[in-house]
Amino acid sequence: MPTRPSKSTEHALPDQTLILDNGAFTIKAGFAKPSPELEDCHVVQNCIARDREKRVWVGSHLDNCQDFGELAYRRPVEKGYIVNWEAEKAIWESLFLDKGAKLKCDPHETNLVLAEAPNAPAALQTNCDQMVFEEFQFASYYRCLGPSLNAYQDVPHLFGSPARLASSSHLPAECVLLIDCGFSHTTVTPIYKGRPIQQGIRRLDVGGKFLSNYLSELVSIRYYNMSDETYLINEIKESVCYVTNDFKNDLEMTWKHGPARGRKTTVDGKDIVVDYVLPDYHTRKHGFIRPHDPTLTAKMRKLGAMAAGGAAEDFMTLGNERFVVPELLFNPTDVGMRQAGLPEIVLQSLSGVPPGVWPAMLANILVVGGTSKLEGFMERLETEIRQLAPAECTVRITRAQEIIKSVEALGYQKSFRGQILGDDQEETPEVCPPPGENEY
Repeated sequence: MPTRPSKSTEHALPDQTLILDNGAFTIKAGFAKPSPELEDCHVVQNCIARDREKRVWVGSHLDNCQDFGELAYRRPVEKGYIVNWEAEKAIWESLFLDKGAKLKCDPHETNLVLAEAPNAPAALQTNCDQMVFEEFQFASYYRCLGPSLNAYQDVPHLFGSPARLASSSHLPAECVLLIDCGFSHTTVTPIYKGRPIQQGIRRLDVGGKFLSNYLSELVSIRYYNMSDETYLINEIKESVCYVTNDFKNDLEMTWKHGPARGRKTTVDGKDIVVDYVLPDYHTRKHGFIRPHDPTLTAKMRKLGAMAAGGAAEDFMTLGNERFVVPELLFNPTDVGMRQAGLPEIVLQSLSGVPPGVWPAMLANILVVGGTSKLEGFMERLETEIRQLAPAECTVRITRAQEIIKSVEALGYQKSFRGQILGDDQEETPEVCPPPGENEY
């Protein structure tokens, strides 16, 4: 009678590894390769959407949508964690199981590396493990913190030092203070030799979604009702908003009856007040910015806003909305939140690590996440951290070369070199067993 294999029996892992960064706004996914390129990483919307014609778009299929007006979203990730697996399962299937999927694969012959946000509740982690093994049945699976993978970037090279040698490219930076400005929230994670320091992880509940909702509220009160225009509001935020270095001065310049009335430009000469021309989804799929002309604006409103060519043109004149919205990252108390701003959160994070590594952390601050692309964000963040940091510490801050795909690209390198799903015992975490041998 053949003996039953023990649970300790080693299984040969498949050669194919899928790296998946399951963000709240987009999914970044791709297969591990010996020489990965950014083009190997696919970015798809992590949502199920329904347009006004009642058509449903799942994940990457949203790229084929032509009318984004009144688009209703259903997102499986809330506050950074997967809470709706019914929707997430449909999105994953469209990504790597459906016919013609961008990353079509057989889960039984594929390893999965899944990046997650820090401090995920244990119950949600258990649900994730069950879905990966019982529903999709991947051959093996490793769930890791997304911020920790960013330590494998060539951080000194981002600050201007020579690129590291290929022989040491698999080693993480010794000290990195990672700021992830995501869609659901902003997290600060101190990382030492590739491993996050749990006591120093801090979270600010302000992200891209919070800023979009606040902008929607302001615009709906002052101009048009934009409560159902989620896509358009997000587009306006990315195109128009900026982080100011002098909030009080810019606010006075946009106040009609203030002491700075008549001056509508910043110190560097840029216009604060602009017109944003809205798309009609027939002749224009996207809106655009144009300089504000009070005379032309009044005339167009009086004539019914008829643009050249006879097409109706709707627009909004945006002033302090441009910088009041991103200001919540630095002063969330403006809307009644009982949280400190991002610079203070960074110093709170440092308080959770030994003082001896403070200089190394402050000298290697790395920023990732789509919200960090706002104009003026990096300059304002560096200025305020310098004001709060100890005088004897050097503060250096930089942005990753690819802020959206950074976790994915580093996952390629780490997994292919065997540090996640290989035989490097010093670096390799425990890999979950294949289906049939896992215990919950």
